[in-house]
Amino acid sequence: MEPFSWEAIGPLRVCITKEHRFGTDAFLLADFARPRRGDKVCDLCAGCGIVPLLWFRQPERTPALAYAVELLPQAVEQMQATLRENAGGPLEGRFFPILRDLRELSQAEIPPASLDLVTCNPPYNPPGRGIPAQSPHRLTARHQVACGLPQIAGAASRLLRFGGRFCLCGRPHSLPDAMEALRGAGLEPKRLRFVQKLADTPPWLFLLEGRKGGKPFLQVEPPLLMELPGGGFTPEVLGIYGKG
Repeated sequence: MEPFSWEAIGPLRVCITKEHRFGTDAFLLADFARPRRGDKVCDLCAGCGIVPLLWFRQPERTPALAYAVELLPQAVEQMQATLRENAGGPLEGRFFPILRDLRELSQAEIPPASLDLVTCNPPYNPPGRGIPAQSPHRLTARHQVACGLPQIAGAASRLLRFGGRFCLCGRPHSLPDAMEALRGAGLEPKRLRFVQKLADTPPWLFLLEGRKGGKPFLQVEPPLLMELPGGGFTPEVLGIYGKG
């Protein structure tokens, strides 16, 4: 594993590297998904595992168990290092990194139709779009070379119980494709929120929830504003970061 460092997230210490770290999107997705205490959850394309790890810092959202599925061995090594670093803490017996292509998950690894919530912060760029990646790690993390939104939604649908939820984030230009992928996998889009820097700036991110077996009805929530007009984060964003 390449040189690593540790980032404190509440009571946890998370292993990060230059290739597998986390940013604002992960915090926003984890907050939007809002698991209930005792839920069975899974994060696809998990990277260093940050989305489920964020839930373990909040007692009211602590999952009964959390799977983190990732294709890249180094990222899974980081999650294993995080587990060792936090031995005896809330991750013990509840957080399970899985090195696997999400299209090839076996019933032994995660039983089908067993989860309450699945999340994914997917690669944002189709192959050939966006800034060229400088390494194989970044190519897979940023570009849909291993799988696309239909495959991700299909994997989520197989894992979710009836009524279970799938939450993902993405750039606004990909929202139509995301909704089409969810519906194609039997996940009805139910909740949508845009993220904007300021009230008068266009959104740079969407947060979308689909429900397995849900009836058609989409609730569009007020936008999440990142910054105050005079500068600095809004109170809501500070709360999401755990600094409110």
